[in-house]
Amino acid sequence: MPKTTGRVTLPSEGNFLNETKEMMARWGADALRDSDGTKLPEDIKALDAKIYTTYFVARGHNEFARKHMEECQQMYLMSRRVTAVEETVDIPFMEGYFEQQVMPDYVHDCKKWWEVIDRTSGEIVAVKDWDIDETSHTVTIKNASPFHEYTVSFLVFALWDPTQMYNHITNNWGEKPHEIPFDVRQPASGQFAKDYLIQWLKENPRTDVVRFTTFFYHFTLVFNQNAKEKFVDWFGYGATVSVKALEEFEEEYGYALRPEDIVDNGYYHSTFRVPSKQYLDYMDFIQRFVARKAKELVDLVHEEGREAMMFLGDNWIGTEPYGPYFPEIGLDAVVGSVGGGATLRLISDIPGVKYTEGRFLPYFFPDTFYEGNDPCIEARENWLGARRALMRKPVDRIGYGGYLSLAYKFPEFVDYIEKVADEFREIYDSIAGSRPYCGLKVAILNCWGKLRSWQAFMVAHALWYKQTYSYFGILESLSGASVDVIFLSFEDIRKGGIPEDIDVIVNAGAAGSAFSGGEEWLDSNLVSAIRQFVYRGGGFVGIGEPSAVHSGGRFFQLSDILGIDKELGFSLSTDKYFTKEMDHHFLKEDRHRSFDFGESMGNIYALSQDTEIIEFSNGEIHISAHPYGKGRGVYLAGLPYSYENTRLLLRSLYYSAGKETQMKRWFADNPLCEVHAYPETKKYAIVNNSSEAQNTVVYDGEGNSSHICLEGSQILWRQM
Repeated sequence: MPKTTGRVTLPSEGNFLNETKEMMARWGADALRDSDGTKLPEDIKALDAKIYTTYFVARGHNEFARKHMEECQQMYLMSRRVTAVEETVDIPFMEGYFEQQVMPDYVHDCKKWWEVIDRTSGEIVAVKDWDIDETSHTVTIKNASPFHEYTVSFLVFALWDPTQMYNHITNNWGEKPHEIPFDVRQPASGQFAKDYLIQWLKENPRTDVVRFTTFFYHFTLVFNQNAKEKFVDWFGYGATVSVKALEEFEEEYGYALRPEDIVDNGYYHSTFRVPSKQYLDYMDFIQRFVARKAKELVDLVHEEGREAMMFLGDNWIGTEPYGPYFPEIGLDAVVGSVGGGATLRLISDIPGVKYTEGRFLPYFFPDTFYEGNDPCIEARENWLGARRALMRKPVDRIGYGGYLSLAYKFPEFVDYIEKVADEFREIYDSIAGSRPYCGLKVAILNCWGKLRSWQAFMVAHALWYKQTYSYFGILESLSGASVDVIFLSFEDIRKGGIPEDIDVIVNAGAAGSAFSGGEEWLDSNLVSAIRQFVYRGGGFVGIGEPSAVHSGGRFFQLSDILGIDKELGFSLSTDKYFTKEMDHHFLKEDRHRSFDFGESMGNIYALSQDTEIIEFSNGEIHISAHPYGKGRGVYLAGLPYSYENTRLLLRSLYYSAGKETQMKRWFADNPLCEVHAYPETKKYAIVNNSSEAQNTVVYDGEGNSSHICLEGSQILWRQM
């Protein structure tokens, strides 16, 4: 592979000038950046490279924040549930929270802004029936109903930015000050944010790119009493709350939000929850505010002739890059952390910016770069996982973050990333902005639609929730597949119908979740529209618990399309005769391993002899298909990400759409390999996604086949 340069961003730090020059030459870097915990000295800024400087809008200014503690950011939190055993009950509402991170808000009227709820009856406890002891942080309830559960929803001030807190603890920063987040909605903080940026731009003339990390509000990240994560939602709007925001919301919308509209029974309206109207209104309210205030800062950057880049993380809440207000901000670029193919596409597909950049893993921190560990393992896994998506829609740049001095101590890692950088540039130059061949157009149907394109859960340390295990597998599989992908919400179908160019609709997730849809499936017009779509020749692929809500004697509301339903225990008296698995089926072809359904959904049974049972074990169906008019439904019990399951999903899509004869165009029969074609540039690439050598039969766009041998992780470029 020829040595190339450009499109790579390198982190650097003080007292590392000569090594930085060496690494720039090795990796072909043309941009340098600082990181949380590092600063670029003047001698490094003087190098021939574009200089990125991390800029924190609403943290890292403690001298200001301490003078305006009443303008600290706020959150609603919920106490643990306490069961009353008599008519008086005490709730120590701060129990389980980290007091260095949050502090109860006793500045504003607690009786007005807090809420005590009887969780057993669902009733709000009258304010006359509870009191607060501010010294012990305890609410005492009078006239309680014995053996009912109670909670307190209370406002807090945020005293420590959670990302800086995480980095502080991870890197043992000791006495380094805790950075206090302040709220730019407040008058002094809003003015300070603008004034400080104006002065900062004057004091940093060598900064070419202001890397906003990010703007104002952090995703919801709350720590417990042991400084460990208690609740994390990368999409959470919990840290946007303030008394001022609640007052302005009521003035604009004509109704007041309750604390429960944010706390949501302790679920905090996480991305897994079907959003309420109140929460959607509040999200829209915050997004418009953030776009307006962020534009003010971006305009200041542009007036000084610099570029404005947003980091898609940390304080990103309200920016929603696929939302309606994002283009109004006027950003030049977005950079985000790449965990795999889905996160790569999340970044690379963002509309309305001049360029996108992916920050690859591992981060150059001591939790990875320590004696005895091999960081190449994580780097290789990260690169190969994301590379599939790069072949479909590449980011414009790649980069890394952290302490370069740590990475420099691992020469094999430095060698590997040198190869990665050259390969990235080869991919980017070969694709040259052309649109890849797509055999199908697929719509992912959920409650969020376009707003959450390529997003399930996006935090590396989040739990592997059962309901997202398959949903993540779907996104990761599709991120590098030769299909066009869009994201539809239920509201999109209600308002505009199903787009005519859609071949297949995919619905997946656990019953009641925002991904499956919950009570959205009680809308008869919605169900009828999808039935008509499939009956006329469209495909429907359901994974996990699709269209699931118990109504009308069915759990899957599209069971007539899928040909299966889930036994809830209500129809155990009904015999179920259809259990014979088919010996041969299109969905089974080129399968070399047993099926892996991960956290599989159980108790699935066939409704009639028309159901094609493709995998039946343990007395239940895990894969099936069913004809429905001119179209088909396909059911998969689970789809954790793997190359074999990527192939299974691809086959399911083609089969449901009735286009299985068209699948072997630009195709490799080995599931570990893929073919990506670019008709505009007359090039195609045969890719080995594994680290081991592979043999495969490759089919071109005309159906011709040839046998190819590929080295481990090799990309073979050819002219059409």
